Amino acid sequence: MAKIGTVDDSSSVRQMVSLTLKGAGYDVVEAVDGVDAINKFKASQVDMVITDLNMPNMDGIELIKKLRALPSYKFTPIIMLTTESQATRKQEGKDAGATGWIVKPFKPEQLLSVIKKVLG
Repeated sequence: MAKIGTVDDSSSVRQMVSLTLKGAGYDVVEAVDGVDAINKFKASQVDMVITDLNMPNMDGIELIKKLRALPSYKFTPIIMLTTESQATRKQEGKDAGATGWIVKPFKPEQLLSVIKKVLG
């Protein structure tokens, strides 16, 4: 089964995403912000990343840019999971290399449906 990295500074959101993914049979690597994510995802390759936008230390946009700069993450699906829904922020995410965008609060089925689509 695929290994998915989830990045969010909110422990309750991380827990909800993690429970949803593990319940569907995915392996999960959790990170508290972009800096933590880069370190963990370099040490353990993930098949997909789900990241928040607004986080301390390194936000989601910066994280995407840094991951995309790594050869092993050039084509890895990256989904933004955030409360932001403005078109300008979505475009910023797309420009950085985001594959998709889910607005919080999310339904577990919605998240799993997006994951199935991007992972095939």
